[in-house]
Amino acid sequence: MSLRDPNLSNKREPKRVAIVISNPATSTTTGWPVGFWWSELTHPYYAFREAGYDVEVFSQVGGACVADAMSDPRDASGYSASDLISMGFLSTPSLAALVAHTKPASEIDVARFDAIVVAGGQAPMFTFERATELQAKFVEFYEAGKLACALCHGVAVLRYARLSNGELLVTGKTVTGFANVEEDFADNAVWSMGALPRDKHLMPWRIEDELRALGANFVQAGMWRGFAIRDGNLITGQQNFSGTETADLVIETLGR
Repeated sequence: MSLRDPNLSNKREPKRVAIVISNPATSTTTGWPVGFWWSELTHPYYAFREAGYDVEVFSQVGGACVADAMSDPRDASGYSASDLISMGFLSTPSLAALVAHTKPASEIDVARFDAIVVAGGQAPMFTFERATELQAKFVEFYEAGKLACALCHGVAVLRYARLSNGELLVTGKTVTGFANVEEDFADNAVWSMGALPRDKHLMPWRIEDELRALGANFVQAGMWRGFAIRDGNLITGQQNFSGTETADLVIETLGR
């Protein structure tokens, strides 16, 4: 077969994305079980697959992962009842199995992927400080000139990620993440339900406050508005309604 065969020349390798979700944990502020957020996995996954990308799902240490209850469209709270993309993912056995059998972040071969996307949920705020292998992989993507992306509380990785020269990756970068106004809303919601005393907060620290203190230019689009921003090859998404916007920036940058 000739190397000029159009059936060969028109074929291109698909872009590849590694999505990292959080392993289950227990909140040190409330004592409640915490995990990843469904839409922050499913909405980017759907957008990437629609664009023809290959996607693999990882977690910090591998194994079965558990989502925050209110992110499940079937949860009695009804909070995510309108999330049809997540419902479709959960109802497809082959997709649901991706969460039950994640590979550890240490097994991500950066050379095989074009981007990493770190999803949020509540657990990253309690586990990412110890997730040194995930931090290292995130920096490896960034320093290789590939896309390093984080979403919502997954942006917590930027509190710890240091470049090979020892400097914090986030310093001087324009980023977004779960904003103070959204943390205030969440705190007030649990206080009003009597689920938490008013001297306690859901989160042990705040993305916006910490990243500003580390020298980042933190921006946000308003409470619960889908929003993502790119600074070079660093992409961040604001909160759980920003999964599609985050994926769209990846696709816009990498092409189809």
